[in-house]
Amino acid sequence: MLRRLPFFKLLAIGQVVLLARNHVNRLTPAERAELAALLRRGWKLDASERRELREVLRKLEPRAFAVGAADRFSPIPLPKRLMGPARRRGR
Repeated sequence: MLRRLPFFKLLAIGQVVLLARNHVNRLTPAERAELAALLRRGWKLDASERRELREVLRKLEPRAFAVGAADRFSPIPLPKRLMGPARRRGR
């Protein structure tokens, strides 16, 4: 299947994977293990587990991840108001 994808798409997938890794590495090993356990339970989470899942996911900074991914693939720079302080310095 990978042979059929254009090279640009393969590069895009690789960049998103590296960006995701940077965000996941913000969690401690214990938090990553807890996240994996909570995600495996899926829809069977009780209210306290859902709250815990939200807290762990908040540490991944999903908005920063989405903006970073969009910035990687946008042909023009994103507005500075969307970028966080660290990302404003350069693409």
